[in-house]
Amino acid sequence: MRIACIGAGPAGLYLALLMKRRDPRHQVDVFERNARGVTFGWGVVFSDQTLERLEAADPQSAARIAAGFAHWDDIEVHFRGEVQRSSGHGFIGIGRRQLLDILDSRARELGVALHYECERLPADDWSDYDLVVAADGINSRFREHRSDCFAVDIETRANKFVWLGTDRLFDAFTFIFERTEAGWVWAHAYRFAEDCSTFIVECSEATWRSLGLDRMSEEEAIALCERIFANYLDGHRLRSNAAHLRGAAAWPNFRRVTCGRWFDGRTVLLGDAAHSAHFSIGSGTKLALEDAITLSEVLNRADLPLERALEDYQAERSLEVVKLQNSARNSTEWFETLGRYTAFEPWQFAYSLLTRSQRISHENLRLRDRRWLESVERQFWKRATGIARSAPPMFAPFRLRDMTLANRVVVSPMATYSAADGVPNDFHLVHYGARAMGGAGLVFTEMTCVSPTGRISPGCTGLWSDEQAAAWRRTVDFVHANSDAKICLQLGHSGAKGSTQRGWEEADAPLADSNWPLIAASDVPWSPANQRPRPMTRADMDEVRDQFVAAARRSAEAGFDMLELHAAHGYLLSGFLTPLQNRRDDDYGGSLENRLRFPLEVFRAMRRAWPGERPMSVRISATDWAGDDGVTPDDAVKIARAFAEAGADLIDVSAGQTWAEAKPVYGRMFQTPFSDKIRNELGVATMAVGNITEIDHVNSILTSGRADLVALARPHLIDPMWTLRAAARQGYRDIRVPPPYLGGMAQLARLFEREAQEQPR
Repeated sequence: MRIACIGAGPAGLYLALLMKRRDPRHQVDVFERNARGVTFGWGVVFSDQTLERLEAADPQSAARIAAGFAHWDDIEVHFRGEVQRSSGHGFIGIGRRQLLDILDSRARELGVALHYECERLPADDWSDYDLVVAADGINSRFREHRSDCFAVDIETRANKFVWLGTDRLFDAFTFIFERTEAGWVWAHAYRFAEDCSTFIVECSEATWRSLGLDRMSEEEAIALCERIFANYLDGHRLRSNAAHLRGAAAWPNFRRVTCGRWFDGRTVLLGDAAHSAHFSIGSGTKLALEDAITLSEVLNRADLPLERALEDYQAERSLEVVKLQNSARNSTEWFETLGRYTAFEPWQFAYSLLTRSQRISHENLRLRDRRWLESVERQFWKRATGIARSAPPMFAPFRLRDMTLANRVVVSPMATYSAADGVPNDFHLVHYGARAMGGAGLVFTEMTCVSPTGRISPGCTGLWSDEQAAAWRRTVDFVHANSDAKICLQLGHSGAKGSTQRGWEEADAPLADSNWPLIAASDVPWSPANQRPRPMTRADMDEVRDQFVAAARRSAEAGFDMLELHAAHGYLLSGFLTPLQNRRDDDYGGSLENRLRFPLEVFRAMRRAWPGERPMSVRISATDWAGDDGVTPDDAVKIARAFAEAGADLIDVSAGQTWAEAKPVYGRMFQTPFSDKIRNELGVATMAVGNITEIDHVNSILTSGRADLVALARPHLIDPMWTLRAAARQGYRDIRVPPPYLGGMAQLARLFEREAQEQPR
């Protein structure tokens, strides 16, 4: 093949040498518009796994790269005058210039034709080449020339940064956070050579402008950074190698690049030209080199047409890229929302920083540095109980008003559709009783409806009669007598999503017959197949409010420890909150303030009827997954604030299910960022829910301060003893076990202990 590589960065050079190594008959030309050795940035970071791939692809260049590596194991976080240092992270780094020299030299040895100071453009004649590889970086002109074909999506992130170097040698990957009169400024610093460290300075754009950095020369800006970080530079200077960028241009905003298609005809994208990953996770060069390895492999597969080879290249690389970009997005957002976390104690701030990308979890930190993690656990317990204790955070108690939970694991509200005429029965006794005895600190009921016409389905539980209250009392008494769990009743009204089949039938579909009339904020049906509801009148609002109040009083009499108002998932009150359902033009529609009016009226009336010593929560959908057309996460903060000011003790943070055409972005713990935002921007207690399935998820969420309680739904459906099992798995013994189950718990603990001992160290 005749191949033209545009760009002599790591991606272009590495692909060129790999192609020649695989088959010397390939003719490979590399075109670089800059002079040899000109580069932006200082050090790059690798993982041991990446090095293994390099060794397999080309042992000669890998050996030279390995010889130039700086190794370090620790991360240091400097925050509010304290230093948190954790070990076991296993970083390796090398200077970008040194890496390029190694790849350049190896490419020359193999016969690659290198053309520096040679600018080639997309419009040039490329007919002499079988393949044009666009490895021209994050600002790729070849990608932009055919942006529609490549389905390019570029997102400019919020923060400003400058990539500097220093001869101050840092023996750990060091994060330094300094508060200035204009706001927080921080550095990412690490040694990559015997005589040099990378020193990336980052801040919000508002802080950047307030400090005057937008008006400073390069020399002035560097001098200011030296003053800000003087306590850490020990008299050493900062310097730039971005001679092509002057003044404000030296402080870019990071650009996240994604492409729906990585090739078009005979042109293929490589490295940053196809995708970018934020510098805070240090994976850009890793992705570029691994792209080159895969592309060289597919191009040399026997009898494989070029188009099929390029299809295989994208298919084989895209999943890894998506995973890293998702991690990078999480990391980027943490730094962009730093203000949420600056009130944290240093230990929790450091923990939150280390786990920000979700690639590192609680138990992963334990494997890396048990001593440091145990110190964090002791601090978590000390804050919760006054006593320092190294124990799983999920088992620390939590207090809401006069209710103290034995632990922070919650059985999420889940519809069972198993009642008749709204009356809970033996199924509900067994269902909720089993999960309470299974060790959870708090058990939620399913959404219990305030009227017959407020039910989702004929199988929904209700609390509009004394008979229903008495049946609920039976379950509540059982929970209290046989467990340490508290039990919370969730009250709601179906609104436009009512009169439907049971969940295991055709979900959200109308009943085959005997449908009842529906009321809602507006006459917007859930879907074209669903009944069109009647817009509520003021008289309807009065009636529904009073139904909620009556149910609240009955729930208090039934002995429930806590009460939750369901204002999420497209049901009646949620329908008022979201503009996708609320099309009213009166005082209850239009602005968010107006849309909140009736849900707040209901909540305040319930709060007055509910005993003052018992807590109340509100479940909200923090996004409609509809962009600016629906409720946004910023709106959710305002909604949460309004309910908190009205007396809500906890915000149960869910998302979506508010309109039938929603396109949620799923993933593990995918709703937790909304809980994080509300909790740490408002300072209110929150509960996280949504694809939380593992012990590690729970401990990570709690310790990082992303929520105060963690609700698990489907895991509890299949395993009522989830919390007891989690206690046994972690060697935690201070949990109430029903006496008949003590033998089983002891055996389970022994099995897990034996399993742990058999694990390789």
